Amino acid sequence: MGILFLLAVMESGRMNNQIVSLQNPKIKGALRLNDRRERNQLGLFLIEGYRELKRAVEGGVEIRSLFTCSTFFLGENEEALIDQIRLKKAEVFDCSSQVFEKLSYRDRPDGLVGIGVQMKTSLSDLLFKLQKKENPFLIIAEAIEKPGNLGTILRSADGAGVDGVIVCDRCTDIYNPNVVRASVGTLFTLPVVEAESAETLKWLKERGVRIVAATPSASRPFTQADLKGPVGIAVGTEQLGLSQQWMDAASIQVSIPMRGAADSLNVATATTLLLYEVIRQRG
Repeated sequence: MGILFLLAVMESGRMNNQIVSLQNPKIKGALRLNDRRERNQLGLFLIEGYRELKRAVEGGVEIRSLFTCSTFFLGENEEALIDQIRLKKAEVFDCSSQVFEKLSYRDRPDGLVGIGVQMKTSLSDLLFKLQKKENPFLIIAEAIEKPGNLGTILRSADGAGVDGVIVCDRCTDIYNPNVVRASVGTLFTLPVVEAESAETLKWLKERGVRIVAATPSASRPFTQADLKGPVGIAVGTEQLGLSQQWMDAASIQVSIPMRGAADSLNVATATTLLLYEVIRQRG
């Protein structure tokens, strides 16, 4: 009887505290964070992936819980990261492959999903980071609707060395799992602030930051605009572009020349072109 009981325990996965049931309260709690209302109410969010979690740790994000499944590990560094997260007092749970696949929002999981505490940053926090910047280089993303686009903008901002990203009048939650994924974790290493447009416009004006509005209707190509001084590249919704208040407040309006049937580029692609033009002009 003792041997049979031991085998039953091993079969259930409880011998190594592995989570094997989708009804486990920890798993059910994590899955609820796929819902924006739950994220907002609890102040928590999901972080999936080795690179994303590594950058979250580097960016000082508090990791409350970590779910792992070694079956899906892609490299040899996962255990070191798990130990690093465990040292920061996070709970670590091993999951069966079936449970982890339910927890993951990727087609190809890599065996790591964490629960992090949302970072609350303001324009005041951004100002502190810009104190020693002679020519601040910012992005203003107004009412971006698609999580993948917002995440890609953050990734491009990181690549271009942008000093900060201000998300205005948000449509997409910056803690949406697909924003985290598309940003490849750069959400955690960039200064990212959420603010209302009116507040942001006042803040930029007080600091002498020129607003460069990207719009297909502008007659000036973006390569012919002076982008060397303090500048905020403003981009708007995928369908309608920037709102009138941002167009009216802009110091410069620029367009990206289009040679085909389409009249504009995807907002993330357009933003990337503008950012690297700033780099080119600044040498």
